[in-house]
Amino acid sequence: MMQRRIIKIRQVGLSDYVATFNAMTRFTRERNENTPDEIWCLQHHPVFTLGMAGKEEHILNAGTIPVIKTDRGGQVTYHGPGQLVVYLLLDLQRMGLTVKRYVSLIEQSLIDMCASLGIDAERKAGAPGVYVADKKIAALGVRVKRGCSYHGLALNVDMDLSPFRQVNPCGYPGLQVTQLKDEGCTLDVISAFTSLLPCLMKNLDYTEVVTDDAGTGLLNTSRAA
Repeated sequence: MMQRRIIKIRQVGLSDYVATFNAMTRFTRERNENTPDEIWCLQHHPVFTLGMAGKEEHILNAGTIPVIKTDRGGQVTYHGPGQLVVYLLLDLQRMGLTVKRYVSLIEQSLIDMCASLGIDAERKAGAPGVYVADKKIAALGVRVKRGCSYHGLALNVDMDLSPFRQVNPCGYPGLQVTQLKDEGCTLDVISAFTSLLPCLMKNLDYTEVVTDDAGTGLLNTSRAA
């Protein structure tokens, strides 16, 4: 008999980065071996985030966009409305996954989703994330504490890409970025998540989804655009 593996989904909405980060770290700190895994689907107000090893020299001109240091891996990236952010709060130890394997499965899920939309996406050796014709369409940044992951992925859907020119994306000078819209796909952020979720479930071996309709109340600080 197949073992049931349940994932809880929260649709959080347009959210403040710091409030979301605090909620993620609190969830990870307070969870135990019986806590169900969760996936949070959201968008952020415009913000540059700098990973633990991030170098400020990769921020060329932040302008009016705030820069926030965070504890994920990786360098600098941009988040803004029209980008799908998916935070995966998973017990990797319980799943029997190494961090390297976990990252590979997230990348594969994004590649599978793009393939279902007619987009040829791929990995690049030594540069985590997913690319279309050498342009980055999705960034990854993870952190693992006590065997549990937080942070996750950011998929460019239908957004203003110009702030990426104010930084060296992911620490790579001259790296170009793209989005689903520019690749001929007219999904909105929620529809993009609907397309990605089955790929995540398959690759991460979940069998059942539970939706938390009160997800927008998780942070108590979400603002309208």
